[in-house]
Amino acid sequence: MQVLVIGAGVIGLAVARNAALAGHDVTVAEKTGGIANGVSSRNSEVVHAGLYYPTDSLRARHCVRGRRMLYEFCASHGVGHRKCGKLVVATDQAELAKVETIKQQGETNGVEGLELIGGNAARALEAELSCIGALLSPESGIVDSHGYMRALWGELEDRGGMIAFETTVERISYKAPHWRVHFGGRDAGILDFDAVVNAAGLGAQALARRIDGYPTEKVPRLVLAKGNYFSYAGRPVFSRLVYPTPVDGGLGVHVTLDLAGRMRFGPDVEWITEESYAIDSSRADAFYARIRSYWPGLPPDSLVPDYCGIRPKLTGPGEPAADFMIAGPPAHGMPRLVNLFGIESPGLTASLSIAAAVVKELS
Repeated sequence: MQVLVIGAGVIGLAVARNAALAGHDVTVAEKTGGIANGVSSRNSEVVHAGLYYPTDSLRARHCVRGRRMLYEFCASHGVGHRKCGKLVVATDQAELAKVETIKQQGETNGVEGLELIGGNAARALEAELSCIGALLSPESGIVDSHGYMRALWGELEDRGGMIAFETTVERISYKAPHWRVHFGGRDAGILDFDAVVNAAGLGAQALARRIDGYPTEKVPRLVLAKGNYFSYAGRPVFSRLVYPTPVDGGLGVHVTLDLAGRMRFGPDVEWITEESYAIDSSRADAFYARIRSYWPGLPPDSLVPDYCGIRPKLTGPGEPAADFMIAGPPAHGMPRLVNLFGIESPGLTASLSIAAAVVKELS
């Protein structure tokens, strides 16, 4: 089967690699000049255990399954990763009750090894912490996301797949038994495919509207949530990921580490109306306040604007977080077409599991 995947972010690459492993002839259309130039290159590189997500949601199922698959993939493909563990910290009784609820949800989701510990035990693990209790998640970790995506790309090419860079998709129509795709950009032209996967991230909704006959009421709204990150100018003081209790729209300003041991903080949640990657340095004020609730020793003038990412959310401020939307033929009635909407965190962790589900929808 000739399969077109649109978007060479982590989800598109994982889907393309899975389809190629299944024996399909795979082409990826990417509008930029390289892989992972959108949502996938602007995250915290955290491997999520699967704690927070509602029971039986796509997020919960794909995160837990995908995390196991991701660690196995990284180990077998030489991709840098570290299962460093994570602490979700509580600084007062109300937060402690929330953390207990998160533990229960994580266990319901099948997360292994969760343990509630007191403030002294937390400080024994991370001496700089200030908290009255914490949830220890030993399965959480970090990954070299670009190394991971390069490995997916390599395996795709090993199986005969290819990526067409600087190639936009202008229009898609179904002319039985094929999908006719009009390309612009470097490889402009018209080609037919047996199946199409829309993994365009922030552009997924706009692309779905360019599919002739696709029901407009099946295209969800796109809500943009910017997450800003600030790096720490000093020597790292934590060896694990440290998360506060969650906030509206995200998981709170947390401590993230990279494989070189560098420490940064983020993301916050900044609701925006149009795509912008400028960081407002004044947002650091709120970072200092939130971080000092669990790390009082954060020195002044030690946070430096680093980078930001934008999550393609389906719900806005004050609304319950929407689940992933994997819209295959049963959802819209069109054959061998899958649109992926709202694939934000924990999309990186869940990518291999999502890919397996998407390829199954194409058969």
